[in-house]
Amino acid sequence: MILKRLLNGVRLNKEPQTLKVCKRLFGQPVYDTHPHVMRKDHVTPGISKSEYKQRRSHLWNNICKVSHKNSALAVISAYPKSYMAHDVPYPFRQNSDFLYLCGFQEPDSILVMSNLFNSNEHNKEDFKTIIFVPKRDKLKELWDGPRTGSERAAEVTGCDESFDVDYFDKFLQKILQSDQTFDLWYDNSSPSHRSHHSKLSNTLLKSCKVKNVQPTKTSVQNLRLIKSEAEIDLMKIACDIGSKSLEKVMRYSKPKIDESHLYAKMDFECRIHGAERLAYPPVVAGGSRANIIHYINNNQLVDNGDMVLMDAGCEYFGYCSDITRTWPVNGVYSTTQKSLYEALLEVQMSCISLCHANYLTLNQIFLVMLTLLGRQLQKLGIISASISEDKLSEISRTFCPHHVSHYLGMDVHDVDEMSRNIQLRPGMIVTIEPGIYIPSDRLDVPKDWRGVGIRIEDDILITKSGPLNLTEKCPKYLSHIENIINTY
Repeated sequence: MILKRLLNGVRLNKEPQTLKVCKRLFGQPVYDTHPHVMRKDHVTPGISKSEYKQRRSHLWNNICKVSHKNSALAVISAYPKSYMAHDVPYPFRQNSDFLYLCGFQEPDSILVMSNLFNSNEHNKEDFKTIIFVPKRDKLKELWDGPRTGSERAAEVTGCDESFDVDYFDKFLQKILQSDQTFDLWYDNSSPSHRSHHSKLSNTLLKSCKVKNVQPTKTSVQNLRLIKSEAEIDLMKIACDIGSKSLEKVMRYSKPKIDESHLYAKMDFECRIHGAERLAYPPVVAGGSRANIIHYINNNQLVDNGDMVLMDAGCEYFGYCSDITRTWPVNGVYSTTQKSLYEALLEVQMSCISLCHANYLTLNQIFLVMLTLLGRQLQKLGIISASISEDKLSEISRTFCPHHVSHYLGMDVHDVDEMSRNIQLRPGMIVTIEPGIYIPSDRLDVPKDWRGVGIRIEDDILITKSGPLNLTEKCPKYLSHIENIINTY
């Protein structure tokens, strides 16, 4: 009721009661329209209202620890639509921090969390969650599809109240007209929505009512770093789909195949097995093109005798897989390819074995990887056996210039503000992806090794009992891969 008084004078767009039973009322899957993927108590497939509420409560507890005696107002914006050309939108993907907190999938929305509306101003830990959503509009819905609307958004998400996003300006003015001061929690340095940021810049960010401005991103990502059981279940499905799909791509391979056909095969298999989309533009690099770390042109033919490096994954209801395999399109590794692949696989398996809780950090595993890789390169005669241990890592970095790992979750390179110097903890999911890249023009390497690029990547769940490879179903042992390709 306090929020209602605060917004006194704001007219909401109420619709006839009959619309509430219309299946086209919602802008995202709900149980009434998608019973094959949704449960009644879920906001998004696999994630319940109670879990979203718990996430918001955890964030608010962290806010209270910092704001302490001050009141606080947190504002998290959804992404806007983006366009590739006039009236041609890119497929929409929600801001992951916003999605993590409320599960609402429509663009231009705003999530607000605050204790400014409490009847007891001394109780700072009690807070309300308000979501501002796109207004229902028959003409726009005719072109773009249904919207949930403010009438049902609170019910769908489990937020306390919902309003049309058009009234956010009025909401800000009412806040400023009150006599309360507060901390503003908002990502001022990296706004996710230009229009919403402009409104905040011209109101709250200029106001003397705001005591401090604190970023929300780090606090939200700190929560996202550790996956819940529900999130782990979704990640397992994403990894299973990615693994099975990549195996089918291997079977589809043949000499002179177009990289774009392998891309299309991966996309098709992931979607046909339930994924919403690929998690990122895949790398499909034949031959020496595998030495371009993020090669995404994917428009060349893969010659007989060449390997193809594919780095691909899928997104399953907001959670991603990320897998890399390297295989010969003719189904047989050459002697050189086999030696290099087995050396890298040994390094990768050793790094996976280090992924224990409360043991190492990702940066420490990276340093181990460089040493192990250097020793393998010495055994193969690619670099001098006389190179000292203290110089070995430096030389190895010229063969593997990228890190061995990153966090994985709602985004492929997940929680980008989280340090890789954090000790691994149960519930984290990370990649382990060493590579060896020897461009054709690398003259300090014996000629037989030049022009070869290999990467092997798996997705690892950190558990109390040790590392669990979520992508182990994707073939990566030489005999298995050769058998798959040659028996298709």
